[in-house]
Amino acid sequence: MGATTAKKMLNIKTKVMLFSLFSMGLIFFVNQLYAAEVNLYAKNYKQQNTNNLKSLEVNPEPKIFVSNHKEDDNISMLENGYDMIGSSGFAAAEAPSNLALAHAKAIKADTVLVYRKYASAKTASSKLQLIKEAAKTGGEIDPNDLEEEPTQHQYYASYWVKLPMPLLGVHIIKLKQKVEEDAQEVIKEEPGLKIIAVIKTSPAAKAGIVKGDTLLKMGDVALAQPDDLFAAVKRYAGQTIAVALQRGDADVSTIVALGSRK
Repeated sequence: MGATTAKKMLNIKTKVMLFSLFSMGLIFFVNQLYAAEVNLYAKNYKQQNTNNLKSLEVNPEPKIFVSNHKEDDNISMLENGYDMIGSSGFAAAEAPSNLALAHAKAIKADTVLVYRKYASAKTASSKLQLIKEAAKTGGEIDPNDLEEEPTQHQYYASYWVKLPMPLLGVHIIKLKQKVEEDAQEVIKEEPGLKIIAVIKTSPAAKAGIVKGDTLLKMGDVALAQPDDLFAAVKRYAGQTIAVALQRGDADVSTIVALGSRK
């Protein structure tokens, strides 16, 4: 290969590199511009419940936290007297967390938790590194390796409000399990209501009820479904009442001084 031909090949490679860098920069800029103009947190917001939960503040100034431990954070928020009012989930190249804060303020949330994780290994920096290595070694680049993948991150945000101190102070679920009967798999409900979180300083916490306990009975009301607990708390509000529960394999009884709504 002559010197002139080699020089032409080098110029072509240089132009390809510059064009690739320009393309990646342009796409990144467009993605950022789109994210700024369209609040993806607001666009993909879904209300969590139908109870019309509201902050104790008329116009709260929301706080934002960025984390990587969603499940632990959810329990912590419940234990501290918050409840989730909605969430946003979507895939995007870039979605600044300040947009989540803006949406939190718009819906009058007290706190927003933001999570981000990589959804694509082909980031702009990795492609740039690929081009640099090819230029250094004189190797060729597979065009497929330079194709832009707009979905680079998976975003999730949850929005929370601080609630008044509840009459009891527990968050519960109804557990079900799969069992085999007559060679068929059926789903059966487990007895009672499983506690997944106890609100700090609540009547339940003061009575020694803890996460993992199973509520079985309050007063003379058997607690088979969540509605049973709601009805019992309403019935015995403001009273000191016996509560039967299961802790591990042991049956436990405690006395709870339920709060009241004045």
